[in-house]
Amino acid sequence: MASARSLRRWFFSQFFPLIPFLFVAMVEGQALVPALMVFGDSAMDVGNNNHILTLVKSNFPPYGRDFPGHRPTGRFCNGKLAVDLTAETLGFEEYPAAYLGPEARGRKLLIGANFASASSGFLDSTALLYQTISLKRQLAYYKEYQWKVRRITRNRTVSDAIFSEGIHLLSAGSSDFIQNYYVNPVYNLFHTPSQFSDYLVNSFVSFVKELHSLGARRIGAVSLPPLGCLPASITLYGPSGSSDCVQRLNEDALTFNRKLSLAARVLRKRLPRLKLVIFDIYKPIMDLIKNPSANGFYEARRGCCGTGTVETSLLCNSKSPGTCRNATSYVFWDSFHPTEATNRVLSDSLLEQGIDLIS
Repeated sequence: MASARSLRRWFFSQFFPLIPFLFVAMVEGQALVPALMVFGDSAMDVGNNNHILTLVKSNFPPYGRDFPGHRPTGRFCNGKLAVDLTAETLGFEEYPAAYLGPEARGRKLLIGANFASASSGFLDSTALLYQTISLKRQLAYYKEYQWKVRRITRNRTVSDAIFSEGIHLLSAGSSDFIQNYYVNPVYNLFHTPSQFSDYLVNSFVSFVKELHSLGARRIGAVSLPPLGCLPASITLYGPSGSSDCVQRLNEDALTFNRKLSLAARVLRKRLPRLKLVIFDIYKPIMDLIKNPSANGFYEARRGCCGTGTVETSLLCNSKSPGTCRNATSYVFWDSFHPTEATNRVLSDSLLEQGIDLIS
């Protein structure tokens, strides 16, 4: 936690020199916001899929080998996710627990909860394909969570402050494209990528409006990464033997990201007191891929697990041949998900971009 505390000191010395009480709260170990509520897909899932009947799981080695305790938790990573690192930097001494897990009980709910489910997306059909928790279902769990928090606090003013001052984070869209649109002829034969993006953005707008109606005022949503540079995308959609990014997939991601940002601007104007930030992760990840050595990495085209070309979830296991010993120099952990080292880069970027959410 010392490094996180140092980063918080630097952050506030740069951006909030006129708000000394926040600096005092930071030094004393108090979190800078009351709670974190997390929604979305495998970029955010901290173990909810452990508790449902789905094949999309990561609660076995080598997942989690660099996490505290060296144990798999259900995170699709060798260690910490970007949301974990962000929670540390904001001053939380514990991570918001997976809502379906045993730790999401009692007063621990007062610091938030994590509702994310790997292989979920903006569309219900994406979650249905993999028997995971749809975004609509995650919202239903959030309503249940609010009811529990109100029972714990027994004070409507206190509970409403948790919801309005807490940060709500969302990561979705990657599974909709990679695991649905590109493999589903119902979509890709009859809808252009731009049209499909419109469906996803409409779902995003509905999600934000619903959260806002439930009292949320601080919302951050993550853009799509360069989809065509994921090792699995290169293997599945690129020319045979090529290690180059698949440009058409990257263009689809950029199209979606532009539409997402436009929708966010409209929502900020229409919904009172809404603070809504779109976090760009496309550029930070692309920078690592284009010039890994300048950022302390040496491998950006293959994942650490197995051959690094197709392995994820059940295919990334303790018997996968070729798994690297040290993931710190790899951009990707498996063929879809970043390493903890990459997540640290992303977390720093998210913090810089998210000033409005904690001011």
